Amino acid sequence: MEAISILAFIFTAVAISYWWLWRQRIFDKPWVEEGTEADDRETIGGGLATANTALFAFLAVVTSLFALFISAYFTRMELNDWSPLTEPSSLWFNTGILMLASVSVHWCTRTINKTTYKAMLLATGVFTFGFIWGQYAAWQQLWAAGYYLNTNPANSFFFLFTALHALHLFGGLWVWTRATFRVFTEVDVEKAKMSVELCRTYWHFLLIVWLVLFALLLST
Repeated sequence: MEAISILAFIFTAVAISYWWLWRQRIFDKPWVEEGTEADDRETIGGGLATANTALFAFLAVVTSLFALFISAYFTRMELNDWSPLTEPSSLWFNTGILMLASVSVHWCTRTINKTTYKAMLLATGVFTFGFIWGQYAAWQQLWAAGYYLNTNPANSFFFLFTALHALHLFGGLWVWTRATFRVFTEVDVEKAKMSVELCRTYWHFLLIVWLVLFALLLST
């Protein structure tokens, strides 16, 4: 019941965070407003600055959330019923895939070639979905070996950390889906610039978070 309560708290906190992000109009399309092309580009620039501010505020909240759970992790492992979990070796492969996703979205924002832009944007989604699928496969390996959520506190934290991280990736994939749709349906790729640049920042952040969590799990 304790693990279920923690999960419920996580999903509630994330839902509230994304609702707040939506309220900040981070997902709006400022270029749709009426005006000249020059005015549209100025609006995009201003919208990007505002969206970046909202995104960094959101990332600060997410960082605090992960920090609280990491603190709880260290506190909980001091008790006698703690038994270290043997992490699946597939997590190394999954980490490599997430790195590729981060590299591809970064490359996407750096290229001026439209074909490369589209290819890198699609690759970002493919690698990200591959990482999430790989994490689920790691869960299946643990279940097959008898490591269940309530078997041991270490197991619970492993599932909680990976689930929370994957949940944030799913949130990012929603923005990625909208950005990709714009790129492949709009004549001017510049119209998707704001969303793609936000995705770049978000993917880099989640890569760092995962590397911290992975190192923590491996070392304890």
